[in-house]
Amino acid sequence: MRSIGIAVMACGIFVAGVTAQTPMRAGRWEVTLQMQMPGMAMPAITSLECVTNEQLKDPAKALPSASPGCTMSDYKAEGGKVTWAISCAEMTGTGEILVTGDTYEGQVTVSAPTPMAMKMSGKRVGDCPPE
Repeated sequence: MRSIGIAVMACGIFVAGVTAQTPMRAGRWEVTLQMQMPGMAMPAITSLECVTNEQLKDPAKALPSASPGCTMSDYKAEGGKVTWAISCAEMTGTGEILVTGDTYEGQVTVSAPTPMAMKMSGKRVGDCPPE
C-alpha cells in the first residue's frame, strides 16, 4: 500500500509541473485522478492544486518532496502533448497528457509491486489564492 500512496502523491503533485512548454497557464487547477489496478478500480480523487509559473518553467520542481528518490527523464513537450518517464525507489512509470486550453487529460502507467494506471484530468478554475 505504501507504493500506491507514493504513486498517487507523485502523480497528483507531479502532473502540475510536467506541463512546461505547453499552453497550460499558472493558476488553481482542479485535478481528478482515478487509479486502476488489475481487477480493481479505486474511486476518483479530486483535489485543488496551485500551479506556479516556476513549476511551468521547470517540471522537475513539481516532483513531490515527500518522495525524495524520484527522478524524471525522457520529458518531451510538443504542442499540447507532454510525455515523460518517472522513477522512484519503489516504482517506475510513464505518463502522457494532452493540454487543450484550460483543460487536460492523460494517463500515467506505473510498474510498482502491482502494476497500475492512473487516469487524470484537470481544469483551470481560477487564480491561486494569495500566499
